[in-house]
Amino acid sequence: MGEWITLDTHYGPVRAWQATPAGKPRGGLVVIQEIFGANPHIRAVADDYAAKGYAVLAPSFFDLADSAPDGTEPPELPYDSEGVAAGLQMVDELGVEKALEIVRAAASRLAPAGKVGTVGYCWGGSIALLSALRLGLPSVSYYGARNVKYLDETPKAPVMFHFGAQDKSIPPEAIKAHREKLPQMATFVYPADHAFNRSVGQAYDPDSAHLALERTLDFFAEHLG
Repeated sequence: MGEWITLDTHYGPVRAWQATPAGKPRGGLVVIQEIFGANPHIRAVADDYAAKGYAVLAPSFFDLADSAPDGTEPPELPYDSEGVAAGLQMVDELGVEKALEIVRAAASRLAPAGKVGTVGYCWGGSIALLSALRLGLPSVSYYGARNVKYLDETPKAPVMFHFGAQDKSIPPEAIKAHREKLPQMATFVYPADHAFNRSVGQAYDPDSAHLALERTLDFFAEHLG
């Protein structure tokens, strides 16, 4: 269903997986990766949203990271301790401003599809939150462990949050902070761990993932079309 295209950004070219719906798009979606790159799982997520009617771009954010390997394929990291370490390093190299510039470029490319939103996972969940706060894009944030420090900013668009009750990286007091500082935004907690939506991981919880997706699709139906 999808193919690689190139986005032009202020910081240089970035590849993005483009997934196109069969008919007229309901709107546009930027899918924001975890720390492992725009890998087959993220591309499958993009394809699934396209099958549900959205024009989708899943950028390879690590194309702009200093330590990204040279090559014809976008950076992808393994789901192990070395992959986590490399991913965290590239996230720090990339920084928030470059990440949001990539989201902005993707949203601009998707504008002909209609209203544009974002959905992000793990690190991408925090970038999705920032996309609502700073770029005015309706967004869904899955288990964003870096969210709390941004919760005092005034949102420019609605955002929905999904968390796992067993996620040790996001303690209950962090989830409580979302509800206290952004009470107008929906915050959901599931009997699951971090990365419960990632179908290729041990933490995958199909029941939680399915319910979260239903709520996400309702959110985008309301705010995008």
